[in-house]
Amino acid sequence: MTPENEIEDTEFAAEHEADSPHGERIAELEQQLDEATAAKLYAAAEAQNVRRRLEAEKVQASAYAVTGFARDMLAVKDNLDRALAAVTDELRADATAANFLAGIEATARELDSIFARNAVTRVEAKGLPMDPNRHQAMIEVPSDAEAGTIVEVMQPGYMLKDRLLRPALVAVAKAP
Repeated sequence: MTPENEIEDTEFAAEHEADSPHGERIAELEQQLDEATAAKLYAAAEAQNVRRRLEAEKVQASAYAVTGFARDMLAVKDNLDRALAAVTDELRADATAANFLAGIEATARELDSIFARNAVTRVEAKGLPMDPNRHQAMIEVPSDAEAGTIVEVMQPGYMLKDRLLRPALVAVAKAP
């Protein structure tokens, strides 16, 4: 059969289908088949989207699973830093206290090391412009620095990878 004959046969069949009582039924069934095919393709695409979304959520959940624990450990870090900051030179000169302080300093270094291994980093603040996504302004103080610049850090902020664990509590320069 030649291509011209196939075209003629198809045209002939189409003309007679429309005229016959079965032609309407065939057209209706073809429309239902097209609708069912479209629905199947839509459902397959939706299932693929759900799979991708769940995979992305799974990756995020495992990457940030330690968020709560890391946030709790920040209180320990703060207390260690406060304890070390409160030590006077006289206390450092005392032999017994010096050994005790050496232990506290070693603990603080180990905690810093653990934070580094787990991508917990300190938010840079002092001398930088105020960034509401990383800093929380507690007070404005008169300063020679440009308005909006952080002049003091009251409590350091921390990030876990690219997420904020805790904003830095800061004092911001205001215009004189």
